[in-house]
Amino acid sequence: MKQWYLLSRNLINIANLKLPVLTFYMVLFICLFTNTGVKAINITEQIQRPLNNYAGQSSRNTADKLLREGRQQLSQGFSQKALKLSLSALEIYHSLGDLKAQGLTYDLLANIYLQLSDINNAEDAIRRQVAIARDNQDFQNQIFALNNLATLFLEKGENIAAKQTLEEALIIARNVMNIEGQGLSLSNLSLVALRKGDYNEAVKIGKYALTFRRQISDTIGEANTLNNIGDAYLAMGDYQNTIDSYYLAMQLAKKSFQPSSQLRAIDGLVTANTIIGRYNQALKLLETRVKITDSMKNPAEYLKYLAISGDIYEKMGNFTKARNFYIQGISIAQKLEDSKQQSLLVYKLNELKRR
Repeated sequence: MKQWYLLSRNLINIANLKLPVLTFYMVLFICLFTNTGVKAINITEQIQRPLNNYAGQSSRNTADKLLREGRQQLSQGFSQKALKLSLSALEIYHSLGDLKAQGLTYDLLANIYLQLSDINNAEDAIRRQVAIARDNQDFQNQIFALNNLATLFLEKGENIAAKQTLEEALIIARNVMNIEGQGLSLSNLSLVALRKGDYNEAVKIGKYALTFRRQISDTIGEANTLNNIGDAYLAMGDYQNTIDSYYLAMQLAKKSFQPSSQLRAIDGLVTANTIIGRYNQALKLLETRVKITDSMKNPAEYLKYLAISGDIYEKMGNFTKARNFYIQGISIAQKLEDSKQQSLLVYKLNELKRR
């Protein structure tokens, strides 16, 4: 019931799930800024097909097994395999008329489609999950599914639709006195205000969201909300409150073993400290950052570390160290085939040579 919430906590606000441990926040950025070139299978086409080889054995056990295998495949990064297994499970649940199981399957499918960069089918899956929750008068699932639908709207730049959807989720959460849902919905509404450039409102709503998240000791959610507040303060140029918000978010994310939220907080702290000239503090934070990304075995994150470190050393006037970081970054960018970052680092390196 709480699966989408656990994913949506990292919103832009993902993991004690039966689903993959990737955060919804990270997955959204992956799907929006990368193109896998994979053509996904349409949900409607699948459930409207007559049952094939599962016709004689379309039982709950078969479907449950398929769904478990789908989750496992997705957690291992095999999105296409996960998609086929999950759609087969959905086909059986559909034939059985099991709405609750269909809702859980759509939950998984949305994650899969996001990893396949298929926003349209991800949105369709969430909308179907919302519809099922409404039919079953499952208010908690409605709240969390609506928040994830709003997340997609927000990432597509549809701020008005996102705000309206979140307000609907907040009304439901208040009516059923769901503290968790109120904290989540308010946190995401603060993000809407942030996206609209209403930074004071973003801080105000974010602080209100914290009161709910702290009531239930939701450290993961609290860290995400604090990151939102930190973003707002940073945009306002209020660097002391920026640092305070990000620092607390970093500590909470570390405590709750949420590397994505921890990295987001560290990035904010690095930016703020660099702006106000605290270069050594920024470099220390980057060293913490690279230790986290090393454990994640993510070369793209290491490239980011190299590029930012080089930039800071350049600002400090230590051009030798800056040059070394840029050269290392160019090598990693070549291996990752990241032509944009490679070109930027080559440009910076050439500019250093002129000094």
